[in-house]
Amino acid sequence: MFNIIEINKTLNTFTNIKKVWISPAQNKMGLLDGKVAIITGASRGIGKEIAKEFINQGATVAFTYLSSDEKAKALEVELSANGGTIKGFKSNAADYDSAHELSDAVMKEFGKIDILVNNAGITRDNLLMRMSEEQWDEVINTNLKSVYNLTKAVLKPMLKARIGSIINMSSVVGVSGNAGQSNYSASKAGMIGFTKSIAQELGSRNIRCNAIAPGFIETEMTAALDEKVVQGWRDSIPLKRGGSPKDVANTTVFLASDMSAYVTGQTINVCGGMLM
Repeated sequence: MFNIIEINKTLNTFTNIKKVWISPAQNKMGLLDGKVAIITGASRGIGKEIAKEFINQGATVAFTYLSSDEKAKALEVELSANGGTIKGFKSNAADYDSAHELSDAVMKEFGKIDILVNNAGITRDNLLMRMSEEQWDEVINTNLKSVYNLTKAVLKPMLKARIGSIINMSSVVGVSGNAGQSNYSASKAGMIGFTKSIAQELGSRNIRCNAIAPGFIETEMTAALDEKVVQGWRDSIPLKRGGSPKDVANTTVFLASDMSAYVTGQTINVCGGMLM
């Protein structure tokens, strides 16, 4: 015979178990599960898409911004909607002290730093004969000095953990050069040299450093350009289309994940065949 008292006890036990809601982001295994990432310049375009894909792959994301607190908060809300963890930090990547304060704040908030994506960048295009010293310095400081600042800032926690992935967002013009962009090209070429050097310095500590060189990527900025000009650029690319921010973000996920555990010191061109 069934023991009614024991059955009731069992039913009561299951009834009293606390129900835990698991979000879609928590309910799947991601390539970046358990990793903490810093992404500079993630408020729009490529940086925003990288943050989005990192969240989708299970990472905790700390992103930097310079201007609007409201926009940063909106990005936090948007990207955490499915249960991901993301927090914005107001920080100037081009400032050495700010970079170190950011690293300390992220360590205090999340306890570790596994991934650094140096994505902050600007352009001040002009022919050299018309380029001011201010235009040169502004681009070099924002695009290249920021890479030194942030990489130096995350070294201590990565060395202590004996693991890390540093990803520097370069450009095809850092490989090929481009008229009217000597400052931008120099900053992006400098990134590639920095990447190779850091890969050699830190490889024995299991810290990898790679660069990505995007080609023509269609963003909200390119949407404002003349369509005939944009189509001409598309037609000159072997894949006959511009890249999307997600194309770059997917490559960044690969380099941030253990899928690329034996890849360091490399520059991956995400350009549809523009460079071969």
